[in-house]
Amino acid sequence: MKFLLEVQVDQGRLVQDPEGELGRILRYWGGNLRHYSLKPGDGSAVYDSDYQEVGRWHIAGPAETDPPAPRPAA
Repeated sequence: MKFLLEVQVDQGRLVQDPEGELGRILRYWGGNLRHYSLKPGDGSAVYDSDYQEVGRWHIAGPAETDPPAPRPAA
């Protein structure tokens, strides 16, 4: 499994203060993750401090994130 966070840094408040806003987003979600079971499929929208959606996070299962297994030689 993987925890994937994608934030669009060229929109909303992130344009004006990318370091501050991204830091705030990371602190908020770091503290809020305890409310989730963190199983594949869990996720949520990510908002800037103006409550504009700027991304998403989610838990991806193996099928979503791992490269295909090599095929055995014939």
